[in-house]
Amino acid sequence: MNPPRIYVDADACPVKDEIYKVASRHGLPVSVVAGSFIRVPQDPLIERIAAGAGMDAADDWIAEHAGKGDIVITSDIPLASRCVKSGADVIAPNGKPFTEQSIGMTLAVRNLMTDLRSSGEVTGGPRSFAPRDRSAFLSALDQTIRRIQRQRAQAPAPNQN
Repeated sequence: MNPPRIYVDADACPVKDEIYKVASRHGLPVSVVAGSFIRVPQDPLIERIAAGAGMDAADDWIAEHAGKGDIVITSDIPLASRCVKSGADVIAPNGKPFTEQSIGMTLAVRNLMTDLRSSGEVTGGPRSFAPRDRSAFLSALDQTIRRIQRQRAQAPAPNQN
């Protein structure tokens, strides 16, 4: 069984350095996915993916590759929805998990706010990233990795016929 892989929606991710540190501590591979070239540390566990210049190229690449037992880091709610549906664990950079129970309402609120902004009703966006968000993210990522590792350790071994 392959280890969990961390997929990073990297174009606007404020916690990339934290992801690299946690992944290194756990020995997990990381795929850093962006629309174009992005600098990543020289580390055999870190893979850089330039998905292409298309509007959702990075999102599409992540959604096609992430699955059960993997972790996706994104603040993109439509991408989070696609990855949750494929069985991946999804965490926002502020530490908020996207789950099967929460993603429907989160997507609906996002769509409502987009509509209100386009009609001029709402002009503000999400609050700015704060130090407490970084701390919450680190805690959520570590807990998610440990939970996945426990689940894999408890899973019955496949038949060796």
